Amino acid sequence: MQHNPGVTPRQPDPAPGAEPERGLVVAVLPPDREADELAELRELARTAGVATIDEVVQHRPRPDPRSYVGKGKLDELKQAFGDAGADVLIVDDELGPSQQRLLEDALQARVVDRTQLILDIFAQHAVSAEGKLQVELAQLQYNLPRMRGMWQHLERLGGGVGTRGPGETQLETDRRLARRRIAILKRRLAELSRQRDTRRKSRRRSQTPTVALAGYTNVGKSTLLNALTGAAVSVEDRLFETLDPTTRTFAHDGRRYLVTDTVGFIRRLPHQLVEGFSATLEETLVADLVLHVADASAPEDRLHEMVDAVNAVLEDIGAEELPVELVLNKIDAVDALTRRRLANRFPGALQISAATGEGLDELRERIAERFAGRFAIVELLVPYSEGGRLAELYALGPPIELREDRPDGVFIRARLPEHELSRFAPFFVAEARTDDASSAAR
Repeated sequence: MQHNPGVTPRQPDPAPGAEPERGLVVAVLPPDREADELAELRELARTAGVATIDEVVQHRPRPDPRSYVGKGKLDELKQAFGDAGADVLIVDDELGPSQQRLLEDALQARVVDRTQLILDIFAQHAVSAEGKLQVELAQLQYNLPRMRGMWQHLERLGGGVGTRGPGETQLETDRRLARRRIAILKRRLAELSRQRDTRRKSRRRSQTPTVALAGYTNVGKSTLLNALTGAAVSVEDRLFETLDPTTRTFAHDGRRYLVTDTVGFIRRLPHQLVEGFSATLEETLVADLVLHVADASAPEDRLHEMVDAVNAVLEDIGAEELPVELVLNKIDAVDALTRRRLANRFPGALQISAATGEGLDELRERIAERFAGRFAIVELLVPYSEGGRLAELYALGPPIELREDRPDGVFIRARLPEHELSRFAPFFVAEARTDDASSAAR
């Protein structure tokens, strides 16, 4: 078996009816924060196949740099872990290597921090070859400073006689192999990024507007993609169900639009994932419009927290300058009073239900309005001898509104991308008008 240092192999899914792992959750929260913040961590654990059976919370300004929780709380944690019969300790923070090692030694059990938990979920959900490469890269970058493995008993001896030799050599070899693998993965992902850029250039040539769905994980982005485009991507009720960018098309009033579903965001998205999953996040950066999908059925404070978290990630990846439309999904699960409150709290945000179809026509119209100025309505007369130009016109997509075969050629009324007007100018029989101008004329 090939030795792949630093990478956590994907574990097989538990058999139906099998007992999930039992996890105890621990968190250090500032004095002004409540323990209900752990709801997200519990949902992450559920998605990873862990049942949370108890929680330990310590309120202090910041975690202890050595043991994460304070000394007294550590004794309480050891007692609670044993009494609960837990299999694993789940920490709602990214631990330093020394913090993780001390907790493991104190509890004599596995300790999984927030980043490791999310990486485990990503490893379970990665489907495409690129997604698996991204997961492996993120895992290696996380595990490299934590590599001890089978040689940890030699590390603890602190050097000196009896500690030199193959143990230290093997550990350094593993680290070197891990660094080499990281470099290989980065090169492969860079090549895939160049291939994606080539595909994007072909899209831009046709000036097909691109819309990226962004939002907190599990707010219904994939369901919305399916509802808008007729796609059939997975919509299971799990966090991070979508890892690989999925692009589909829909047409409205004779114009075609591309819609891309992206990975869900989360509060404190680990930096390894921002770098490792740049492939997915790039689809947000190159979009013409970002639909920020939010869960209208979430409690008000939780909704604001999720919206703020997504805005923070968009800023982190450099997408804050893109035009954004806020869309409140799952409105079918909200009563009339809450709908009014949402309308007051988020003026201008569309209220939709991807599950029932409510508000989707208004959403399509809103998207079309965003790109109305990109097209011009023109009338052309293409001589029969210029059949090649007619083929070029059809190759732009579905911009043809009217076609009439006349004695002197083919009369066409079409919506053309602005940058294509000069190419077909010799055949104009009416002055080109933008969509807004033509609408006013009608």
